[in-house]
Amino acid sequence: MRILVTGGAGYIGGIVASVLERQGHAAVVYDNLCHATRGMVPPGVAFVRGELSDRAALEKLLSSGFDGVMHFAALIEAGESMVKPELYFRNNTASTLSLLEAMLATGVQRLVFSSTAAVYGEPDVIPIREDAPLQPTNPYGESKLLVEKILAWMYRVHGFRYASLRYFNVAGAVAGRGEAHEPETHLIPLVLDVALGRRDKIKIYGDDYPTSDGTCIRDYIHVEDLAQAHLLAFEALAANAPLIYNLGNGSGFSVREVIESARRVTGHPIPVEICPRRPGDPAVLIASSEKIGRELGWRPRHTNLDSIVASAWDWHQVRYA
Repeated sequence: MRILVTGGAGYIGGIVASVLERQGHAAVVYDNLCHATRGMVPPGVAFVRGELSDRAALEKLLSSGFDGVMHFAALIEAGESMVKPELYFRNNTASTLSLLEAMLATGVQRLVFSSTAAVYGEPDVIPIREDAPLQPTNPYGESKLLVEKILAWMYRVHGFRYASLRYFNVAGAVAGRGEAHEPETHLIPLVLDVALGRRDKIKIYGDDYPTSDGTCIRDYIHVEDLAQAHLLAFEALAANAPLIYNLGNGSGFSVREVIESARRVTGHPIPVEICPRRPGDPAVLIASSEKIGRELGWRPRHTNLDSIVASAWDWHQVRYA
């Protein structure tokens, strides 16, 4: 298969592109490099630099023949979205519409969409199932939910085949590739930066949540497990659509538990600073991934927090060596 990977210079998209190539498929990365560099495109993978909002460029590229698209390109910081919501609706929602128009115009009718657990907001029931109410608490989640709504109408009107994969917290690394955002805002790489001496301390945003230790609880999924789910979903679209799945490991870990795990893995003390809550942060997000397991046979292999953190630690030590 020949698959366009938008945002393929990034953390998740790059690993998925690498897995596609390793399994005998042809991946083409499309990225504007706004949060990446050319060197982050997986070796041996074709690369086209471009904007997701450039429908004409996308139509020209897609006209060269593709079996489908895996769409990762997006802004992803919930906190930033509470300050600059317009950026998220322009980049994540409006630009995705340009991609969908280009796909329709060129007859490319299979899409795996990188969605988010943020579409659920503050859940009423834990673990969260796919039929839970969709009520985002930040513009980032809303921008992704709007795309899901557009996709539902595209399927209804055009028969457009899509899978929407709602991620929880993606973490960990594979050989030669890991999490490297600029600027970095995700917990595990930030904690590991402290262990490496690149930061003095880790900030905990709120220790008064209604959780066991007062800090937010999240469901961490290893990036390699996530990549395999994308391939399964893409293949399943040949026979079934639409597909909507949660992707998580089914267990929640608090911010303090992640920090304690990093202390065990790295052997460093990792000082902390307690800060006020950030607007829009739900207290608990834990996935039920039973549906994708039942329908596609997907099971996460990396479920132990220490092993997830250890894989990230191996990557970060090499990265900054």
